[in-house]
Amino acid sequence: MKTIIKKITTALALFALVLSANAQKDYTLDAKSNFSVAGTSTLHDWTMKSASGTGKANLTVANGKLTEITSIDITLPAETIKSEKKNMDKVAYEALKTKENKNIKYVLKSAEKVNETTWNLTGTFTIAGASKVLKTQVKTAVANNVVNLQGSNKITFKEFGMKSPTAMLGTIKTGEDLTVKFNINFK
Repeated sequence: MKTIIKKITTALALFALVLSANAQKDYTLDAKSNFSVAGTSTLHDWTMKSASGTGKANLTVANGKLTEITSIDITLPAETIKSEKKNMDKVAYEALKTKENKNIKYVLKSAEKVNETTWNLTGTFTIAGASKVLKTQVKTAVANNVVNLQGSNKITFKEFGMKSPTAMLGTIKTGEDLTVKFNINFK
């Protein structure tokens, strides 16, 4: 009888261990995450970067692979996005309407697994006070309890209710198209 109870207890303990290894977990955005936006102008191509986002995600990792994405919620303070030129930053913050809209946000609506390392995420981007649902294909990797997501979106100023910035009395004009990139880590 004692042997049967020991076997049942051992089996239940192993079952609980397997379940906990595959359970959904809450993750937080790591400080090593980075975001960028790139565009063009009549003078030169440009890039602005930030590493100041905060966020959380509910993810399932099993056998070193991301198997489920339940939620992702990221906030990026708009004025943490910087270029190499202060004047450019000022013009960008005017376009982003940062006096009224302090943050850029992303909230996941759904996630579809394409293969072991690729996912299609559908989520709401809120930029300059305007929200738009976009689909983003991301590459994923898992190492040392850190889940990495990398991807990008092509957007325009107009679709978020912004005007393309200009400088020097309109002689320098920014192109309408932008590329938003992210390389984020959840741990």
